Parts: sequence; structure tokens; C-alpha cells
Amino acid sequence: MSTLSERILGGPAGSYVDRVVDRAFAHDGTGVLAMEAYRQMGNPKPARPETVSIIYDHIAPANTSQTATLQNELRLFAAEMGFALTDIGGGICHQLMSEGRVLPGEVVVGADSHSCTTGALGAFSTGMGATDMAAIWAEGSTWFRVPETISINLTGRLPTWCEAKDIVLTVTGRIGMDGGTYRALEYTGDGATALSMAGRLTLCNMAVECGAQTGFFYADKTTQHYLAHYGHTIQPQKVEEGTYCRELSIDLADTEPVLSVPHRVDTVASVTEYAGTHLDQVFVGTCTNGRYEDLERFAHIVRGKEVACRTIVVPASRAIMQQAAETGVLTDIIAAGCVVGPPGCGPCLGMHLGVLGEGETALSTANRNFKNRMGVGAKYFLGSVATAAASALKGEITSPEGAI
Repeated sequence: MSTLSERILGGPAGSYVDRVVDRAFAHDGTGVLAMEAYRQMGNPKPARPETVSIIYDHIAPANTSQTATLQNELRLFAAEMGFALTDIGGGICHQLMSEGRVLPGEVVVGADSHSCTTGALGAFSTGMGATDMAAIWAEGSTWFRVPETISINLTGRLPTWCEAKDIVLTVTGRIGMDGGTYRALEYTGDGATALSMAGRLTLCNMAVECGAQTGFFYADKTTQHYLAHYGHTIQPQKVEEGTYCRELSIDLADTEPVLSVPHRVDTVASVTEYAGTHLDQVFVGTCTNGRYEDLERFAHIVRGKEVACRTIVVPASRAIMQQAAETGVLTDIIAAGCVVGPPGCGPCLGMHLGVLGEGETALSTANRNFKNRMGVGAKYFLGSVATAAASALKGEITSPEGAI
């Protein structure tokens, strides 16, 4: 009997294992750094180029001539190496890897800390640095220390005004920003199986905000249905009784809309505690909450109304943007006075497309609110899509209770 990490990596917690990497990916930022490290290694022939993806998302489209030059250099390198390249507008790397590229039981490494996102599909997905990524390109494998696992048992059902983001912020507040360091978070229970794939991706995406190496959901009927859309037939993963270093239990019925308060993700408080706080900007999107389910929920709340502050909405991928356009979701969002950006990371990393000014305050559905991240001298709260929508309509932090 073992945890999912132990089963996939093939060793007990604490042991060191060498594993072939099934999927490796980098984005336009880390890809450039990995490319330079690869060249310093002598530019060897890549071991498994068909498993490597380069995805432009962080500064896409380019914001300066220097950025554009580096991105073009990486394009040429990817073509030379035989790596799959997704250029600007394709979407965020973690979202694209979840759109039929990652399968249960695989070992997935991304050159970005939120690569743990696709653990929602029952894969061991984790982030590594650019130098490690270059070594994976060259060798096709890497080593891991099998992490201990924190079990998070979810029971019950969410209130209609709460969503997966409220769950994961609650979890982060309880575990703390370093409470899961080099551990895995394993979500189980009837509350976990009831969550949509979008919700599972949100929870696994933010595992790293507890310091965790990865987050997991077991592949089940929801996973089967989701991956069947991309032409994959998979077998469910059976939940076994493993040995856990810590166990948490959360009754979803007791969940309330919450925020991460500047400038720590684990400083979590009820939305009502900060109700009335003036907002200069609201941002909906990122690899945490830029999926179609998120955009649809946002559109449902703002439909027929008008936002009271700058509101930026960025779909997580081209496929999501297209679906939102075809269903009228984008029409509702635009009619409410929002600005829709190209698929990608958008304002999340504070590089372009919505950087905040000094002294400004924002509410974001992203995964981090570190000081100066989205704008020097600004502050930003993290919250759910529903909280973002209700707050955008008033121009101040507002609970979504009653808005849905």
C-alpha cells in the first residue's frame, strides 16, 4: 500500500530514484535560460525531443525589442532541436499541458514552479530550474527524492457562492507557505471526486504555494471523461491506504469566500473582513483561474451589468477563448466593460498587460500576491472568480454571496 507519489516514482518516501521524464516543457522565459545552459553543455543531441514542449506565455506578445529577439532565438533553437513550439496566443504552458498532453501515471517536469498543475490528472508533475531542464533535454531523465505526502480529505459539497479557489486558499492558510516543503498534497474523499477538472487543476496549481513538490487527484471517471475529449482512453487509479506525514480533513459545506491578504498567500481571511476595500483593478485569468468554467462563472455574474473599475480578463488558452467566443461568454464580458487580453499569463507576473501603479490596489484570481510582483508599490488580494466578479461590479472588495 502506497501513496500516489510512491506508486508513480517507484520508491518509498525519502528514497532517491532515477526516472525517465515522460513530458518536459519550458516557457519563453525559462526556455531562454535552459537554452543557454544547454549550449554550455556543448549542445548535445536531445535524448527524447518528441517529449519536449516550448510554450510562449509569460511575455506574449513580446513587450520590448529585446524580448522579441530572445523569443526569436528560442524559436530557432526549438526548430533545430525538434521540440514542439506553441507560439504567442496558444495559452499558458500549464493549461496547454492539461489539454490532452499529460496522462495519468506520467512523470512530468516543467521549468516553472506551477508545473504541479497537471497533478490533477493523476500524473507526478513538478517544477525544476532551467539548468535541470537542460539536463533533461540532454538525458531524457532525472532524479527525484520521493516526497512524503499530506493527505487532504474533502467531504461534503461547496455552497453555491464558493468555488475551488476558496478551498485551496483555505488549505494554504492551514498548511502555511512552507508547511508542505518537499511534500506532495493528495486530495481524496467524496468532496474531491465531486470537483470538476477545472477545480482540480486549480487546487493542484497552488500546491507549490504551500512549498509542496506536487499536488494530486486520483484519475477517476471525471478524468476519463475529460481525457476522452482529447482522444485518450485511460484507466482509473485506485486509492490505496498510504502512510502520510500529516492528514487534514475539510468539510466543504463549511467553506466561505476567502482572500489571501497582501503580501502572503497563506495570510487568509474572510472576504467580509475586507469588504468595502477600494479596488483600482480586478484581474481574472492565469493558470489558476483562466479556464472556461471560470470565464463562464464570471460572465454569469456580470451579464447585463457594468464593472466599476478596470477589469482585465485573460483566457488560459486559445481553445478556451474560442469556446468563450462561440458561447457568447466573451460577448457578455466585453459588454460589461472588461478588457480581454490574449491567451497567456497576462498581468500575473507584472511584466506587461496590466501592471499596477504605485499605491494601487487590485484583486486577482492568480496564485501569488508577493510584494511588488504585479507592480512596484502596489498591493493585491487573491480571491475566487465569483469574488472577483462581485468586486468588479462595485469597485471594492465584495462577497459573492447573493450575487450568484
